Amino acid sequence: MKRAILLATVAVLAFGVVAPAASAQPSVFRAVLSGGGEVPPTDSLARGVATFKVNADETELTYRLVIANIQDLVQAHIHVGASDVNGPVVVFLLHPADAPSGRFSGVVAQGTVTASDLVGPLAGHPLSDLVAEMEAGNTYANAHTVVHPGGEIRGQIF
Repeated sequence: MKRAILLATVAVLAFGVVAPAASAQPSVFRAVLSGGGEVPPTDSLARGVATFKVNADETELTYRLVIANIQDLVQAHIHVGASDVNGPVVVFLLHPADAPSGRFSGVVAQGTVTASDLVGPLAGHPLSDLVAEMEAGNTYANAHTVVHPGGEIRGQIF
């Protein structure tokens, strides 16, 4: 009996204790949006910041999108794509029906994304697949307007 306790103690000291997944910390990501980030760049004076927080088990992504000095916003998304290419939409941050009209500055969208909200190439995937793309630097947020339907401001998510 003493030998079993001694071996267990040595194993813990030698290898440590692996904590359960519940001790994982949430991940926080951010994107700074500007016209210069778009592909091709725009001359927009609008600016924005998108913040994202992933819960510890990677099943929920809460977000907040703040934009200043934008005119006739149509929609906003997360796309999969490197900083120098355009990629497919994978999450709607702002749906067209919810977009403000005219000139806008302020919090334009906030909410929580789950796997059921994923679209495009990530539809049907777990949210952790989006998180992996975000961790790899392969995602960006952008906002589309009437004048720039392909995107007026954009920022890589880091």
